Amino acid sequence: MHPVAKVAAGLTLAGTATLAYSAGYEVRAYRLRRAEVAVLPPGARPLRVLHISDLHFSPRQRSKVAWLQALATLQPDLVVNTGDNLSHVDAVPVVMEALGPLLGFPGVFVFGSNDYSGPILRNPLRYLFERDRPGGFERGIAVPLPTEDLRRGLRDAGWLDLNNAAGWLTVDDRQVQFVGVDDPHVARDDYGSVGHPPDSGADAAIAVLHAPYRRVLSAMAADGWPLLLAGHTHGGQVCVPGYGALVTNCDLDTARVKGLSRFDGSQLHVSAGLGTSRFAPVRLACYPEASLLTLVPAA
Repeated sequence: MHPVAKVAAGLTLAGTATLAYSAGYEVRAYRLRRAEVAVLPPGARPLRVLHISDLHFSPRQRSKVAWLQALATLQPDLVVNTGDNLSHVDAVPVVMEALGPLLGFPGVFVFGSNDYSGPILRNPLRYLFERDRPGGFERGIAVPLPTEDLRRGLRDAGWLDLNNAAGWLTVDDRQVQFVGVDDPHVARDDYGSVGHPPDSGADAAIAVLHAPYRRVLSAMAADGWPLLLAGHTHGGQVCVPGYGALVTNCDLDTARVKGLSRFDGSQLHVSAGLGTSRFAPVRLACYPEASLLTLVPAA
């Protein structure tokens, strides 16, 4: 075989093997991230927060249902869902089934764009070039999803709807204060109508959003919210081993694409999420995840 043909054959084989791994294994190799976050008042006992995001459910994803249900054995004090639960018009029943055991714990939620409209098949390379504009990669999404069915199910279970809203929950006999916005990626956010500094008497204070756009994060941090929770990025979804994420699908830098970091004096946690668009069911060097955050007193 000609040397050039050998190289081409080798690259083809490597590409096929990588695709088989990312689509056949890693996309369903769910992991639990654990982190300790110093944001509570002095002397407070720890508070365990389960952060889930970007479930992107379609019917018949049974392994994801079982894995999510098993998270209830962690016995979190609070569950925070940062959106993009749906990827199919018939997905609400399977989302509610998967979340069923977790709905017994106090919880809050916001929505992402894929809780309103379903994805369409598009050239994935556009993801690299439209990542910084709100609504950029999502333009063209047209299939309406049963958003209000999902909202009703979560509210009826007692979870607090934080889409451009604020509120309080009793969590482990403590008063936890929240503020949240609807998805900034499609310009549904309105922090100006609900934003305010957290109450000094709150036992914990958490700000919640789906897509971590800097303009919203900065406003929340400026108001003094000590913990900001977001999703949307999928951790980069397809990353370069040894290098990391190429994009975040928003204007957040790739160094903060997942996990815990500092942002304007606040703690920011971005979930890499558990799912993908049903039209791009691959992950590479970026395992699907949920996070168990243990909140402890700040120094």
